[in-house]
Amino acid sequence: MCEKSGLKAQEAGYLEAREPEEIRRPEQRPFPKGCLIVVGTPIGNLEDFSPRAAEALRQADFIAAEDTRVTRKLLSHLGIHKPLISYYEHNKREKGEWICAKMESGETCALVSDAGMPAISDPGEMLVAQCAQRGIPVTVAPGPSAVITALAISGLPTGRFTFEGFLSVNKKSRREHLEEIRGERRTMVFYEAPHKLTATLKDLLAVLGDRRIALARELTKLHEEVIRTTLKEAVQRFTEEAPRGEFVLVIEGAPAPEPDTMTLEQAVETAVRLQEEEGLSLSEAAKRAAAQSGFKKGEIYRALTR
Repeated sequence: MCEKSGLKAQEAGYLEAREPEEIRRPEQRPFPKGCLIVVGTPIGNLEDFSPRAAEALRQADFIAAEDTRVTRKLLSHLGIHKPLISYYEHNKREKGEWICAKMESGETCALVSDAGMPAISDPGEMLVAQCAQRGIPVTVAPGPSAVITALAISGLPTGRFTFEGFLSVNKKSRREHLEEIRGERRTMVFYEAPHKLTATLKDLLAVLGDRRIALARELTKLHEEVIRTTLKEAVQRFTEEAPRGEFVLVIEGAPAPEPDTMTLEQAVETAVRLQEEEGLSLSEAAKRAAAQSGFKKGEIYRALTR
């Protein structure tokens, strides 16, 4: 054996000796009966489905699925045959009660979405809450997440971020949401459908100003693409080009306010204007003015109430 090979063997032996026992030889514990198993599903590539997630579906007595047709394809790929229950946005409350009753009788339910982690910007959020209220055990077989996947390859700061989900189609709610995050300094992640993408990009540009953005589309699929650009350039591109595929938008946070760019008096005037124009409470107006000025909310609030 050459010296280099021997060194590699020694290093391998050292690493093996230092590895935690549970990492080297994990024990596959059975999922408890009468519980809810939140099962992460692939966001595009079926090969991303974990063996433990597949085992969760095998052990479940029945599966609650957002779209049973989509889930049936996954089960067929895995060779699993289980009763499927349709569970989606418009029947989640009633079906949730029924599912909870089944689990309270001792049956195990696996909750899946069409893609990604259930309960994240997904109707399953309510089912997990119902289980928590009724004392029904909830466990998880984690899997792919479009949020984390897009963030990881965005090229933008990932140390702190906020997930904003889908923007409302209601103009007033949409505008309020965007105004709330105007001063957000963390990286922001949104979901968006192709037919609403251009309008969303225009609204983001109008409220947030021109910022760096990564548009991730068709993640893990054949035509996966990450477009790293600015909001202004993205608006121009997708005004001329029809968007295709589901998008995850990763947008850089607001820059730190420049020191001494606004006096306290100007910050108070901003709060008064916001209160009058948008009918905000004193507290909310002070909060919004603080985000724009760099002063603390309490400083502005005290000045407003003198």
